[in-house]
Amino acid sequence: MFTGLVLGQGEIRGVQAMGNETRLTIRPLCPLTDFVLGESIAVNGACLTVETFGGDWFTVYASAESMRLTNLGELRTGARVNLERALAMGDRLGGHIVSGHVDCVAQVASVRPAGLSKIYRLHFPAEFGTQIIAKGSVALDGISLTVNDCGPDFLEVNIIPETQKVTTIAEWKTGYRVNMETDVIGKYVQRMLGAWQGKPATGSTGSTTITEAFLRENGF
Repeated sequence: MFTGLVLGQGEIRGVQAMGNETRLTIRPLCPLTDFVLGESIAVNGACLTVETFGGDWFTVYASAESMRLTNLGELRTGARVNLERALAMGDRLGGHIVSGHVDCVAQVASVRPAGLSKIYRLHFPAEFGTQIIAKGSVALDGISLTVNDCGPDFLEVNIIPETQKVTTIAEWKTGYRVNMETDVIGKYVQRMLGAWQGKPATGSTGSTTITEAFLRENGF
């Protein structure tokens, strides 16, 4: 579990492609050295597990599913990525609850100045439009951001100077592909309300109507 408050950037030092899977070697460019074998680190918002490490590097493995749903397959040696360590009990929740499970890839459609800030408009698959609301939260390449405006297949975010400095957003141009994770709370609410809105409420039991099993599965 993460908060979307990026610790800093990392540099890709190696990309080992293995069919549909990839192993990445990353050198942090921020205070991140006391690695723990098996710990979770968000790389551009994708939760990955530390496999090996040295004094100033670590490796992570990205499965075929991670490669399919994220922009990790576009990374090359020398590329920069956003890094965040998993949330520890007692830490401040300064962003929002981020699982590190990327939903889709959004694409930068435009960038325009707004004082010292920049406003980015991104397009994404319309199937995720119901999970994005104005003034709600979204994680883009692992960065917790507030949605300024949105529509069925787009959203806009305002990027302040500090975020431009600490993250990879300064590299985002028109056409740039970004990992997007919608608000996890909104996903659960949408799924639970689906049955009352005439939509299939399919769970692990295969239920498509409101049954005792469906209610129990959803916490009632």
